[in-house]
Amino acid sequence: MQAVLDTMNNNKPLIDNPQRDTRLMWALCVASVVVYINLYLMQGMLPLLAEHFSIPGSQATLILSVSSFSLAFSLLIYALVSDRIGRHTPIVVSLWGLALSNLLLIWAADFNALMWVRLLQGALLAAVPAIAMAYFKEQLSPSTMLKAAGIYIMANSIGGIAGRLLGGLLSQYFSWQASMWWLFLVTLAGVALTHYLLPWPAVSPVGTATPKAVSALSRGGRLRQDLQGFYHHLADGQMRLAYAIGGITFMMMVNQFSFIQLHLMAPPYEWSRFQATLIFLCYSSGTFASYYSARWLAKWGQHQLYQWAWCLMALGTLLTLFDTALAICGGFLLTACGFFLTHSCCNTFVVLRASQHRAKATSLYLCCYYLGAALGGPYLMLFWHEAHWRGVVVGSLTLLALIALGIQRLHRLQRTGVAR
Repeated sequence: MQAVLDTMNNNKPLIDNPQRDTRLMWALCVASVVVYINLYLMQGMLPLLAEHFSIPGSQATLILSVSSFSLAFSLLIYALVSDRIGRHTPIVVSLWGLALSNLLLIWAADFNALMWVRLLQGALLAAVPAIAMAYFKEQLSPSTMLKAAGIYIMANSIGGIAGRLLGGLLSQYFSWQASMWWLFLVTLAGVALTHYLLPWPAVSPVGTATPKAVSALSRGGRLRQDLQGFYHHLADGQMRLAYAIGGITFMMMVNQFSFIQLHLMAPPYEWSRFQATLIFLCYSSGTFASYYSARWLAKWGQHQLYQWAWCLMALGTLLTLFDTALAICGGFLLTACGFFLTHSCCNTFVVLRASQHRAKATSLYLCCYYLGAALGGPYLMLFWHEAHWRGVVVGSLTLLALIALGIQRLHRLQRTGVAR
């Protein structure tokens, strides 16, 4: 922790302005809620989406995959762009573009057109998660930075849960077009509030102002430096394993939530559209786990916490095979808790291990994280077609086996002291 604080001390703002710091904090938190509502609202609307576009429910799950796919790779682009032109402009432009793109959802003629719009939206959604933490780090004092980071992560969770529940509520009581109008209005209000609250930075990011930097960029020097930064982390075996563990874990967990909705709406449960989205309240165990993860890391260490998290995910997945509402809810509470513990372990490891090019290290992790979400939909769909929910469990256990191998391999590398 002291090392992290020492690093942040090198990025103190030039002017101490508590009012401005508060505006920045809440602006990015509102932006985060808007982003995650837009990203995950479709996951709560899968039944309506399938009905409106006359496609199977399993095919409708691809709508989350396509936006996660473009979001994953766009994170890397925004990390580079914001280093060039600053943090403020990419966030504001992308958010207004997101609000306007929601109008395209209203008039999407078929599922293919909808997929193209969501591909575009994934690229627009990436700006805030790619830039927010770097923005905080540059503009806030260390103590304020820690507070802002905690509130921002909470906003991520709130946005994800709110988006899914809002999607279920809209699909239960409104048509597709009416639902998309509501999404447009909610997004427009959130974007306008973010634009109003977001102050111009008191400190310019390194590398955006000097003629020497511009000259280096014209010769391709900065681009080579950026690519070397990405390669630096990808060449590290321990970093690669952390990226893989985080990506595969998200690949399993987020898509389990998609397919369980289809299972709960089928006999013998026959839950309504909105009732099926209430399963997303199981994310609350993950919010609890995230809050205590730093304390548990300090108490038990990374490897032991990885093992506990893996056991929770495996037990939760197996518990759903009892195929009762209580067992399913209990299983997803355990799985969500295990997932968020794993995510916290991976994220902390990446931040602490990256001695240089930290923003690129984090961007690569998030890229793998959302790429996992994109690939998980088509992967688990194969198992769903073969054996419905029991098939999804089999596919999930296969991924859990890969995660276990990754955790053990990472532990061996750490014990043998493999250097970069």
